[in-house]
Amino acid sequence: MGVMAVAEAISLAQERGLDLVEVAPQANPPVCRIMDYGKFLYEQHKKEHEAKKHQKNIQIKEIKFRPKISIHDYTFKMRHVQRFLKDGHKVKITVMLRGREKAKPELAHAILDRVFVDVEELGQRDGNIRTQPWAVSALLPPLKSGVQDAKTKNTQGSPKEVQGNREKEGPSQQSQ
Repeated sequence: MGVMAVAEAISLAQERGLDLVEVAPQANPPVCRIMDYGKFLYEQHKKEHEAKKHQKNIQIKEIKFRPKISIHDYTFKMRHVQRFLKDGHKVKITVMLRGREKAKPELAHAILDRVFVDVEELGQRDGNIRTQPWAVSALLPPLKSGVQDAKTKNTQGSPKEVQGNREKEGPSQQSQ
């Protein structure tokens, strides 16, 4: 609308039932707009909410081991580690030490090295191994960054749904 006095701009905004909003106070002269400020804030909030929806959310999952872990327990926990890495989460591996085990942290380092070897195709060690008197820990971020989010995972369908869809197609389309 061009350059005008503040009082004139305010009266023009009041005539239209809108607000006078200063957009760029650093400019010379300051830039103002006549708009519905409440609607502007609402739309801005909706845009921020929509942007947050599309962000990839990475969580840190922690798995705890012991130096004298049995083979079955180790493989069971490793399946969890592999699943977390495939889902795109960082995994913190902690080897807990108790009693006389605290005098031998090399046992914990051996468990960590074994974990690193078992998941080398899914994740690699990030940073240094942290040693405390009661535990030894390391962080494993996933190697692949192109992971699926929860929405696309659920749209793939279960094997029963896929089989049901094939039955609906009919025998002529199945044989192709």
